[in-house]
Amino acid sequence: MEKFKAVLDLQSKHRSALGYGLVTLLTAGGEKIFSEVVFQCPCSATWNLPYGLVFLLVPALALFLLGYALRTRTWRLLTGCCSWSASAQSSSGLQRVFVCAQISAAAALPPLTWVAVALLGGSFYQCAVSGSEAMARHLCKGRDPSCAAKLPQVPCKKQEAEMQDILSQLKAQSQVLGWILIAAIIILLLVVKSVTRCLSPVSYLQLKFWEIYLEKERQILQGEAMEHATQLAKENVRCFFDCTNPKDCSTPSSKAWQQISALYTFNPKNHFYSMLHKYVNRKDMSGSLRSVEGDAVVPVLGFVDASGMATTHGV
Repeated sequence: MEKFKAVLDLQSKHRSALGYGLVTLLTAGGEKIFSEVVFQCPCSATWNLPYGLVFLLVPALALFLLGYALRTRTWRLLTGCCSWSASAQSSSGLQRVFVCAQISAAAALPPLTWVAVALLGGSFYQCAVSGSEAMARHLCKGRDPSCAAKLPQVPCKKQEAEMQDILSQLKAQSQVLGWILIAAIIILLLVVKSVTRCLSPVSYLQLKFWEIYLEKERQILQGEAMEHATQLAKENVRCFFDCTNPKDCSTPSSKAWQQISALYTFNPKNHFYSMLHKYVNRKDMSGSLRSVEGDAVVPVLGFVDASGMATTHGV
């Protein structure tokens, strides 16, 4: 039991690193399966280019969209946004654009990883480039006149020995591009992480405290919500079978739920650790959370919107 608890503590402390590592492993494994089991280059001058690009880019697009769908902030942003009453009281358009940019940047990591791993493998790139007329002119420059016609057969290894160096050249190009992309991703992540931490309005240890608070708030909110929902359900079912009127069972209003579901903004004058924290400390007891001067979206605090009640079912 102690070992199991230690594993859970490790997972909680290093959730981001483990998540990125898992994404990388799954992406690399998926690319390996695609390139060896599913992918079969048609070796046709007409189909090589579109076929190779589809396998290189379409899975990346699917991973990008999946990255949007699996993020809590996406649904915080979208839920109720088409309702005039909700949009009139929620965050500003500029704030929504900024949060969309943050979500897009986070969702772009898996597709970029896919493209980088696929380029390192070389199969998709070899197939696509061998069907490109522009690349054929470049690769066959100074070679036999029939080189351009034979180039689409290169990925299927149906060419003469003299064209083996073209296959090696294409794989080398693909791998160089893959390593350049990996280096660019790592440098960009490091720069963005450094800049956001540098601009953090709170210290390192307070950020760690903030994360602990949000995790505990999520757990307690989940437990209280389950308890209140159970009580309300039991009371309604009992009244249905007993043919009686229900007892008063107070639950937060729709406006209250809307307020604590809004996007988080930081204010250095009286900053709060979550929208729930801000709501219960509001001065206007009518339930309104008005934007005040100094409210801002801070990139390093994006994890605040990612917290929420856990669900046991799909989106």
